[in-house]
Amino acid sequence: MSSRPWLLVIDPQRIFADPASQWCAPDFASIVGPVDALVAEHGERTIVTRWLPGDNRRGSWAAYFEKWSFADRPNEDAVFDLVDPALPWAAERGGVTLDVSTFGKFGDSLLAITGPEPHLVLSGVATDCCVISTALAAADAGATVEVVGAACAGSSAENQAAALQVMGLYSPQITVR
Repeated sequence: MSSRPWLLVIDPQRIFADPASQWCAPDFASIVGPVDALVAEHGERTIVTRWLPGDNRRGSWAAYFEKWSFADRPNEDAVFDLVDPALPWAAERGGVTLDVSTFGKFGDSLLAITGPEPHLVLSGVATDCCVISTALAAADAGATVEVVGAACAGSSAENQAAALQVMGLYSPQITVR
């Protein structure tokens, strides 16, 4: 495991920041400052992810896209673009994002950047979906995971608190700070 952590900024996209979106994380704007500070600390070891719908409509994804049909759009749709404050975060790695069509961002594509058994610092949205999915998969694979609660936003204040509480149960593999 590398001793220098990697910052993962999960899905800072318009679809999660726009108050008109069914997927808006209401406290999204409040995490911009804390994420700015984390990016300043981690620099080029910052990875920004984007959730994209992809083309998988098999199994449970078929029902998912039936329920959330508003999100069943081409990957290039502007709703999946990064919000303006996130553009400098992605610029730390040449403007490249890690685009994944699953809730969890932990997997081979991430490990190709971080190396095996990374130390990850998680921020972003939604705490109760993509952040927790990433944290649990990473811990299962042996990564050291820190979740910065002030740099994450959930689908609601209650869901944010619940997700942070659940992740805190996985200490010492997952630390919530």
